[in-house]
Amino acid sequence: MELHAKYTLFAEGCRGHLGRQLISKFKLDANADPQAYGIGIKELWEIDPAKHKPGLVIHTAGWPLKSDTYGGSFLYHMDNNQVVVGFVVGLGYTNPYLSPFEEFQRYKTHPSIRAFLEGGKRVSYGARAITAGGLLSLPKTVFPGGALIGDDAGFLNASRIKGSHAAIKTGMLAADAAFDAVQAGRQSDELNAYPDAFKQSWLYTELYRARNFKQWMAKGLYLGTLMVGLEQKVMGGNVPWTLHHKHADHEMLKPASQCQPIEYPKPDGKLTFDRLSSVFISNTNHEENQPAHLTLKDANVPVNVNLHTYAGPEGRFCPAAVYEFVKNDDGSDRLVINAQNCVHCKTCDIKDPTQNIVWVTPEGSGGPNYPNM
Repeated sequence: MELHAKYTLFAEGCRGHLGRQLISKFKLDANADPQAYGIGIKELWEIDPAKHKPGLVIHTAGWPLKSDTYGGSFLYHMDNNQVVVGFVVGLGYTNPYLSPFEEFQRYKTHPSIRAFLEGGKRVSYGARAITAGGLLSLPKTVFPGGALIGDDAGFLNASRIKGSHAAIKTGMLAADAAFDAVQAGRQSDELNAYPDAFKQSWLYTELYRARNFKQWMAKGLYLGTLMVGLEQKVMGGNVPWTLHHKHADHEMLKPASQCQPIEYPKPDGKLTFDRLSSVFISNTNHEENQPAHLTLKDANVPVNVNLHTYAGPEGRFCPAAVYEFVKNDDGSDRLVINAQNCVHCKTCDIKDPTQNIVWVTPEGSGGPNYPNM
């Protein structure tokens, strides 16, 4: 199917399938730092009314992650005795044994978090990658006949864990530029009025002041917290220095031989859970007679490189148990891809150290169906 338009605005969210191709085709990131990402995992709970405090917001950083790994949590008290609890892990982590899903489960065992959730019922689960590189990782947002908006470009403000406002604003700016162009009789050229308007907007000022956030936090929790506080709270983001990202997240994993394996506790089924039971309550479904949407450039790489060198990190970084290494009858290893479990978070497409996994768009109705998430 071909779709024809004078201008097309792409708003697929983080690591958009088409956005990624457009960035590559038009070299939109030629003058940008490598993008940085995080994986956000979230659960919706119904809790004891006696513990419910509507409007209460809790944010944390660090634990149970080590201080050299970027990450933090959120817990929001909603209406109707519901609580949203989630954990974000930066995908620039180095230990291939780390599992973002299991770190989230451990986080819920902290006394301050357990106190709200014990006796409650988990009703929904989901996961999604987010961009975290900020202003310096933004690609060029326009190309002939179209533009990238929202998290398809990477407008999220990681220091505020906030991106919806940026998606709305960039959508408005791009729409204004497209409307004016069509009114002037133009089509299929570059909407340069969009990036020009962005640079004059409050959003640019906000992202500029937070431009060093992820770079400082990549240096560790304690130094990062100190420097972010100094820059943003004391100096208002108006500092004479700018830090740059030097490596993409998939380049950061160390060989397993250089890292300490992590033993995670077994789930209790009440406060902590496994991935398969979590996928079940995400209402994820893919038609079995459709082509797999998780593809490999080279089918030999997962075993020969990822398993051999990195102890099979795809079996841990995926929050939906899609990737599984199993033994053949002759004792050799092979990778099984349980594509029907996929919650479309895009983590595999981002973190795979060999960039051998390619997430493509599945059949139209496939994927998670999140209630109240």
